Amino acid sequence: MRSSDTIHQPVMLEEVTKFLSPKDNMVYVDGTFGSGGYSKRILELANCQVLAIDRDPEALKLGKRLEKESKGRLILLEGSFGKMVELLKSKGITNVDGVVLDLGISSMQLNDPERGFSFSLDGPLDMRMNRKDTKKLTAEKLINHLSEKELAKIIYEYGEEKFSKRIAKAIVQKRRNGPIERTSELANIIRGVVRGSHDGIDPATKTFMALRIYINNEIQEINKGLKASEFLLKPGGKIIIVSFHSLEDREVKKFLVKCANKPRGTSRHLPKPKDMEFVPTLKILTKKIVRPTHEETLDNSRARSARLRAAERTSAPTLTHQSQTKMEGGENDY
Repeated sequence: MRSSDTIHQPVMLEEVTKFLSPKDNMVYVDGTFGSGGYSKRILELANCQVLAIDRDPEALKLGKRLEKESKGRLILLEGSFGKMVELLKSKGITNVDGVVLDLGISSMQLNDPERGFSFSLDGPLDMRMNRKDTKKLTAEKLINHLSEKELAKIIYEYGEEKFSKRIAKAIVQKRRNGPIERTSELANIIRGVVRGSHDGIDPATKTFMALRIYINNEIQEINKGLKASEFLLKPGGKIIIVSFHSLEDREVKKFLVKCANKPRGTSRHLPKPKDMEFVPTLKILTKKIVRPTHEETLDNSRARSARLRAAERTSAPTLTHQSQTKMEGGENDY
């Protein structure tokens, strides 16, 4: 068994730290602490401070040892990276020199059957990033109570699954005989109506991903986190984002293009639309997505679908601030 099957390996670690280029006496945010791979390397490369955020209290519990060893250079914060402005403010920090976001689920979470994220391991259908959050619905509640139409919509929109209606229908038919409570049950229902692909990807992959994204509001969190990063970064500060599927990457790309003031599909000879008349807040450092090396994908299967984008903060006010100067009233988050 490869080490990557049991231990979480940070994806594209060398590429992330190359773009970040940690320096002494600077402050960085690891917005998705996980098993601490990025935080640990950043602390090794420079005499700096890292504020590590994770909404999974179990991940932070495991990070306590690294926090102690850092002698004050690592600060663990429980919460979602979408709330990083408030989390950092609680520690008296209002701007930073770099932000790293790994948008995927960690191997630690995936390999724990009790978390309910894996279609390969039998466990309860949970899928909440924070199991203490009783306000969040579990996957079990969703698949046993939502209508067929609602299930199909979630599976299609968040999993980009073309067989969403077929899967939703099979789930509803099965639950008439009793509640669906285990990951293995759900996975087998899906496998019963969708054939496996030629590339070996399990038919349950997209549905499980869709449920996880929906339950944890992941797309909304990505957009909040990107906006918060733009607000916190000092001029010259870097943001590096590693995503794992097109839905995530689409949101990242859209935000970076907007902040760089580079509207797609318009001629440079034409005047910019009114909503594009602002000073760029980010300079894109990756003209195309950066992929992991072939060697890394062989060593770490999680890296296969990874894609990295990076940008550098300019000295311009945030997009929100610039928009507010052009109109009276309105809501200003930051």
